[in-house]
Amino acid sequence: MPLPPPAYFTAGLDADPELAAAIDGELSRQRDGIELIASENIVSRCVLAAQGSVLTNKTVEGAAFARYYGGAEYADAIEALAIARATRLFGCRFANVQPHSGSNANAGVFLGLLKLGDAILSMNVAAGGHISHGHPATLTGRDYAIAHYGVNRASEMIDLDEVRDLARAARPKMIVAGGSAYPRAIDFAGLRAIADETGALLLVDMAHFAGLVACGLYPHPFPHAHVVTTTTYKSLRGARGGMVLWNDESLSKRINAGIFPGVQGSVMLHAVAGKAACLHEALQPDFRAYNEAVLANARALAATLPAQGLRIVTGGTDLGLMLVDLTPTGVTGDIAAKALEKAGLAVNKNMIPFDPRPPEAPSGLRLSSNAGTTRGFGVSEFERIADWIARILRDPSDMQAINTAREEVLALCRAFPIY
Repeated sequence: MPLPPPAYFTAGLDADPELAAAIDGELSRQRDGIELIASENIVSRCVLAAQGSVLTNKTVEGAAFARYYGGAEYADAIEALAIARATRLFGCRFANVQPHSGSNANAGVFLGLLKLGDAILSMNVAAGGHISHGHPATLTGRDYAIAHYGVNRASEMIDLDEVRDLARAARPKMIVAGGSAYPRAIDFAGLRAIADETGALLLVDMAHFAGLVACGLYPHPFPHAHVVTTTTYKSLRGARGGMVLWNDESLSKRINAGIFPGVQGSVMLHAVAGKAACLHEALQPDFRAYNEAVLANARALAATLPAQGLRIVTGGTDLGLMLVDLTPTGVTGDIAAKALEKAGLAVNKNMIPFDPRPPEAPSGLRLSSNAGTTRGFGVSEFERIADWIARILRDPSDMQAINTAREEVLALCRAFPIY
């Protein structure tokens, strides 16, 4: 006689009270606090539904319409939809939407297009680069010969003359542009000229500005980049995961093989569905209005903080993120981040260029307008956020000031509810 399914199999989260409590706590944190972390955003209910769907039950390997598993009719349709939307949004010929993360997208491209031990020239993490571009603690840092460029000490921006000199010396097989904490527009044409001169491929990681690129509000990596990688959950407001984009068909087999079976196995089909959902949203006319607001809000925040005694690295921003130099306050990034979190402001500590302090207690904070703009915040709300940040950083141990700010933050969040 067949056994009936256990009760938890047909129940919801109430069958696991401890887990349910933690998820409810996170929902409350998101509702009642302001996210200023550049790698976070707030997804639509459509994206939530796609990622939390029955697709989590399905395993597929290989490319759409060429799977190693049966029962893939709808899996193929979903992945093909995501690919079509990605290529349309970014005006390119080919896309791989399978990477589980931006780091996997980068690692897959490296593995597919390079040989182990090849030289890569990428931005130093200390100058704003990303660890997946060759930090020594990562597999890419171990498996390839990494050379780094930084920024000019005076301008705190990329110096193409320095990049050219380093490329001539290192003779890299690939030059990587983009990072996690560089707030300015990048000269992709200039980097492509250096790549051509030194026989390198140009990879652009646009994780932090993909949404702006899609709307024509930031320089487009194509046609200058040979390959572009991105995440889908920052400025694209979507599912957690990565993508690879390119135009040259001769690279297709190597890039696809670099992703699968190179650096990962089965496709997370529920995540691909979430990517398809957010790409559909990014193709709508109101997505440009959102990104225009992201820029206006970021620039308002970057313009307001200096009046409160804080310095903005490079003097401003060309995207939704910025770096704040806390040196004038005498407060380190770790202490600042903890104090701001008590007030309901989620930020991350971050090194600034030429930072004399260690990563664990750096001199800066990284801020972003992405999630707040999704909630509906405008310039006046971000000016209030700047005031709260400055007020708390005057004395991070002042619990009265923190509690007062917390009440004001909560009131603002209640005026702009989510979920």
